[in-house]
Amino acid sequence: MTDPLPSSVLDPAQRKQNWDRLTGEQFDVIVIGGGVVGAGAALDAATRGLKVALVEARDLASGTSSRSSKMFHGGLRYLEQLEFGLVREALHERELSLTTLAPHLVKPLPFLFPLTQRWWERPYVAAGIFLYDQLGGAKSVPAQKHLFRAGALRLAPGLKRSSLVGGIRYFDTVVDDARHTMTVARTAAHYGAVVRTSTQVIGMLREGDRVVGVRVRDSEDGAVTEARGHVVINATGVWTDEIQALSHQRGRFRVRASKGVHIVVPRDRIVSEVAIILRTEKSVLFVIPWGTHWIIGTTDTDWNLDLAHPAATKADIDYILGHVNTVLATPLTHDDIDGVYAGLRPLLAGESDETSKLSREHAVAVSAPGLVAIAGGKYTTYRVMAADAIDMAAQFVPTRVAPSITEKVPLLGADGYFALINQTQHVGEPFGLHPYRVRHLLDRYGALISDVLELAAGRPELLEPITEAPVYLKVEAAYAAAAEGALHLEDILARRMRIAIEYPHRGIDCAREVAEIVAPILGWTDADVDREVATYLARVEAEVLSQTQPDDESADALRVAAPEARAEILEPVPLPNS
Repeated sequence: MTDPLPSSVLDPAQRKQNWDRLTGEQFDVIVIGGGVVGAGAALDAATRGLKVALVEARDLASGTSSRSSKMFHGGLRYLEQLEFGLVREALHERELSLTTLAPHLVKPLPFLFPLTQRWWERPYVAAGIFLYDQLGGAKSVPAQKHLFRAGALRLAPGLKRSSLVGGIRYFDTVVDDARHTMTVARTAAHYGAVVRTSTQVIGMLREGDRVVGVRVRDSEDGAVTEARGHVVINATGVWTDEIQALSHQRGRFRVRASKGVHIVVPRDRIVSEVAIILRTEKSVLFVIPWGTHWIIGTTDTDWNLDLAHPAATKADIDYILGHVNTVLATPLTHDDIDGVYAGLRPLLAGESDETSKLSREHAVAVSAPGLVAIAGGKYTTYRVMAADAIDMAAQFVPTRVAPSITEKVPLLGADGYFALINQTQHVGEPFGLHPYRVRHLLDRYGALISDVLELAAGRPELLEPITEAPVYLKVEAAYAAAAEGALHLEDILARRMRIAIEYPHRGIDCAREVAEIVAPILGWTDADVDREVATYLARVEAEVLSQTQPDDESADALRVAAPEARAEILEPVPLPNS
């Protein structure tokens, strides 16, 4: 069988072709998990010349990788834990993405660190930020700047005067995590990886004690097939132990889930030119500008319930509001909240019961012959984690495996981005698009903007804003289905676009409009459109109701009752003693 030419387009035709390829080809590497680490591992393997397949039970970034604090950061707070190597590594990765790998997606962001104590705090924090800068934090961004109270309040007038005695401004970055992960996966496909979502691993293929592939089930229609590979990589984050259990051998480490909740409020509710970092008794709280909104979070609590749909509670939201309101001149209320999301961090289980003290380091191990597991770490260091996983997996590949080169491989849309930013006016003219619209598109698609706009050729109505979510153009929904692997309304409203957290209606008011835009691309009938809309509305209703509950158990019970968009997804078998 001759391999088809690689294509970064993830559309229904490619999806069908990839099912046949999973069944009929022998792979060097099979990666389980479509989060940022799994996508990164597929890209790393493909660019080393290996034949690789990536399978994901739901959607790209549908788990942890779409529910982070939206920062590509070095981890300033880890300096207090003396994690110098982790911080240096993360800052190196931040610099790479900011300048070379993903400048269209990773953006510099000024932060204010408010000082609350006189005398000792300024030199203590300044020393930490100086070390942060020296470790690599001040290459493409300015170094720290010290401010008296008046200067700090000029940057952030929305803070109470009594909440600080001064401040230090430093820089970090912001990223749309779901778009970034999807772009990593598409880049892997561009270099030859078979990328297939809605493809759930339900078993391991074995020869003797060695794992030689996976048994997979289509989450859309229930079809089952087998894919064979010299080595399988378990990059499933909080599902690591569940996938490991399919091999019937004990893993080398255990993963615990820590729930992190964020709230999203309109930009005009907090008057500030900068992001803000606040210390709490347990960790830190970030207040991060996000388009026309602020993202505020996060919490850090143990989670032992449904891994696919972690639920935020009223207690989580009250915790965030209570802490941020201690410093805001105009307090936030529940009525100010446009969106809420909860995600699970996959932490390597340690001896401490406090999740904030569990390691943010990553681990990679051979958990059975032919099966490699990678877990832990943080979003920023996904590329290093991916390279480590492929290095470990190389021992099972019968041919020589080249070293990792992803440090030199820009993601799709990065090449040409800076030139296009300078040509914003000209790029939009043929389409009648205002420069701010072009800038919005460039910061989501980079140099792929031409592919997006080509979809509107002969269909000028696609260049109109989505009626009830006017930040986005209709063509963006069409492109999500035509090229970005979106199979369901939820994929588009929650991940390809962030309408689910950016509007008070959470996407309900534009669900049908978006479904009708993508229906011809995805082959949906009128009945399919009705079902997609109903499923999405039920999801939103369940999430909103769960956010009024006092505890995790009651919130989880409400959230898991909502129907799955992927009707054939199987629930994992509970682990012993879990």
